[in-house]
Amino acid sequence: MSILIRNVTAITLDEKNTLHSDVNIAIEGKDILSIGDVPKGFQPARVIDGRDFVAIPAFFNCHTHAAMTLERGWAEDLPFDRWLNEKIWLAESAMEREDVYWGAALACCEMIRSGTVGFADHYFYMDQVAKAVSEAGMKATLAWCQFGIGKEQEVGGVILEDTLSFIREWHGAGEGKIRCVLGPHSPYMCPPEFLRRVVECAGELNTGIHLHLSESEEQVKNSISAYKKTPVEHLSHLGVFDRYCIAAHCITVSDEDIAILAEKGVYVAHTPKTYMKLAMGMSSLDKLLKGGVKVGLGTDGPGSNNDLNILEVMRITGLVHKNRMLDPAAFPNDLILRLATEGSARALGFEKSGVLERGASADIILLNTRKSHWIPRHNPAANIVYSSHPGDIDYLICDGRLLLDRGKLITLDEERIHYEAEKRAFRMVGKPMSQVRTYRG
Repeated sequence: MSILIRNVTAITLDEKNTLHSDVNIAIEGKDILSIGDVPKGFQPARVIDGRDFVAIPAFFNCHTHAAMTLERGWAEDLPFDRWLNEKIWLAESAMEREDVYWGAALACCEMIRSGTVGFADHYFYMDQVAKAVSEAGMKATLAWCQFGIGKEQEVGGVILEDTLSFIREWHGAGEGKIRCVLGPHSPYMCPPEFLRRVVECAGELNTGIHLHLSESEEQVKNSISAYKKTPVEHLSHLGVFDRYCIAAHCITVSDEDIAILAEKGVYVAHTPKTYMKLAMGMSSLDKLLKGGVKVGLGTDGPGSNNDLNILEVMRITGLVHKNRMLDPAAFPNDLILRLATEGSARALGFEKSGVLERGASADIILLNTRKSHWIPRHNPAANIVYSSHPGDIDYLICDGRLLLDRGKLITLDEERIHYEAEKRAFRMVGKPMSQVRTYRG
């Protein structure tokens, strides 16, 4: 589809960090054809009036568990161990394959409305997530979570070989918008021999790995006690970082760990809202960046942070780290925007996304700046990071396709998804089905 966005303010986040006013953006097929004058002979199928809108690259969510929308608000005000053992794993023990489809579809609705076109997901029954992503028209890098401690301990009895079949079937699907990687849970859950097998399989399939890493001091102490190595050193020794890798969290890492992560090109997913809500501590994001580590922003799952709003994650990132460092000049607006766009897009493997320039993927957000909390419009980047809300997003384009058009979801039946997701969420935790809202079809 060809689209012309006329007279829009555009924050390109290119190498020069260009800010355009009253510029035209021409889209042809999946890519940006031009930013500036409209090419001669260009005949768009759709013209969008961009006056009073700001265009920016669309967001990518670097780490989440999408179908945990079904557990939103279920495990509240608990320390991490009780949150996990008494609530989350209990609910997930009642989870069925189709539940994951509806939970992921609900997540897709939420992410589209908050400007996200792609996400890195780490959960179970990922074929169902892939189905939801394909129908939504989004991009995703999907990892089927495995513990490697016996079939009886895996959700649904799904073993590693089953997840390899998933990767073979779905990698590259959705016209290249779906990518698949291996998903060992973590070095504290997965035995070394299992992680070695994961590395072998990643090599055989020429794919990557997505896992959790160094979430607490206790994990680091246990790793040193068991292996004489920090979790980062342990994974590096096992060859995990010799593959493309997304490592979620890295809250507790040493200078030596940071050097390893940087040298190996590991992408670290920073999800500060979960750290705050579960009182897990906060990673030194400035040290990671100064050490040359590649970083993207993520929400984590809605079971721990309650939503999938990257706008809020950006805001928290700026506020928390400015305050932690006692430096109001730290983490400027453009850096935060880059972490949520280009940084996360690169982490997911979508190399052409995260910037507005000729030849880049046409993944674009249009935010409505007419609302009171945008006025006066001194600094559009600052307003996006510290003032904007999902309700400001009127248009979302992914690979040149409109997913949100004047605030209306184009690809998904939102009302049906709300009904099905809530029905299944209540069943999982034993709540009365009479409380489910009515679906009128």
